[in-house]
Amino acid sequence: MMAQDLHHMRHALMLAARGLGEVAPNPAVGCVIVKDGVVVGRGRTAKGGRPHAEPQALAMAGEAARGATAYVTLEPCSHHGHTPPCAKSLIDAGVARVVVATGDPDTRVNGEGIAWLRMAGVEVTTGVCEQEAAELNAGFFLKVRHARPLVTLKLAQSLDGKIATATGESQWITGKPARAFGHLLRARNDAILVGIGTADADDPMLTCRLPGMEGRKPLRVVLDTRLRLTEWSKLAQTAGEFPTLVYTSAGPDKGGSLEACGVQIARVAKDAAGRPQVEAVLADLADRGITRLLVEGGAAVHASFLNAGMADRLAVFSAPMILGGAGLSAVDALAALALDEAPQFVMTDRRALGADLLVTYARRG
Repeated sequence: MMAQDLHHMRHALMLAARGLGEVAPNPAVGCVIVKDGVVVGRGRTAKGGRPHAEPQALAMAGEAARGATAYVTLEPCSHHGHTPPCAKSLIDAGVARVVVATGDPDTRVNGEGIAWLRMAGVEVTTGVCEQEAAELNAGFFLKVRHARPLVTLKLAQSLDGKIATATGESQWITGKPARAFGHLLRARNDAILVGIGTADADDPMLTCRLPGMEGRKPLRVVLDTRLRLTEWSKLAQTAGEFPTLVYTSAGPDKGGSLEACGVQIARVAKDAAGRPQVEAVLADLADRGITRLLVEGGAAVHASFLNAGMADRLAVFSAPMILGGAGLSAVDALAALALDEAPQFVMTDRRALGADLLVTYARRG
C-alpha cells in the first residue's frame, strides 16, 4: 500500500466524517480526486444524502479528472436513484484509477460498482483504510445488514458511577467542555433517545447547541410506556420545529394533545414488562431512515439496551467527584448473573475534557 494512498484516503475519510448526523439514510462518504500529486477535486455526501460525494468532487475537478485517481471511502454506487450511478460518473469523467476503502453492502451495489469500473478499464484498488471506513459507516452497515441503527449509550457520571445524588440532583456533574462534547455527539447522530423518567426530571430540549451546528436537528425520541409526557414539556412545545417521536404501550385513546403539538406517537411490540420492546423500537427507527442513535438515559433505559445486547458503543464522561452509595447509578440492574454473562466492551479512545475524562468503548465481538 502506497503512502500517498493512505494520505489521500485519510483526507477523504475526514471529509466523510463531517456528514455524520445529517446524511441519513445514506452513508457518509468522502471523495478526493488527485492528479500528478495535486488534489483537484473533493466532496462529501451532502445534507439529506444528495448529491453524493463523487459528483461533487468531479464537478470541482472538471477536465482535470481525466487520467486522475479518485479516492472514495465507500464503493461507488451502481444503481439509478435520485442521481445517476456514481460508478458511471467516474467512468464518464475519464478517471484512470479508483481507490476504494470498503465495499457497499447495499444489495443494489455490493460489488457491482467496482465491477463496472473494472469492466470499463479503470484500475481499482480496494481495502485502503478499510477498518476506519467501516467504523465510520457502522450505522449504515447495521441498518443494511440487520435493519437497526448503531446505538451509542452516553453516560455522564461521577468516578463511582453515579449520575445523580440521592435527591436526584444531576446538573451539572460534568463541566462545560464535557457538555460541549456531548452536544457534538448529538450533532453526529441521527436521533437522540431518553426515557420518560429523564424527560420528566430534566425537561430537556435534546437539541444541538454548538455554535455553527444549530441547524442539526436529530430526531428526538422518548420511551414512554404510559404516555406520561405532557403537552407543556419543552419536547412537546418545540415539536413543530424539532422532530419528536414517542414510543408507547398506551392505547390509541391517549396522546391527542401531544399529537396536536406535532409529536409523532408510535406503538410497537411490548416486552415482558409491557414496555416498548428495544428491538422493535430500533427496527422502526431503521425504517424511518435512522442509522445512528444516541441514548442519553436514564439508568433503566441504559439497562434495557444492554440487556437486549443492543449497545454497540459507550461514551462515558467521568467527573472527578464521588457521590457514594446513596447516589443514583448510571445503569439499573442487569439480567447478567455471572461475569461471563456481563456485556463486554473494548476501550477505543480516551481524552481529557477540562477536569473530566471521556472514555469511549466498542462492544467486544
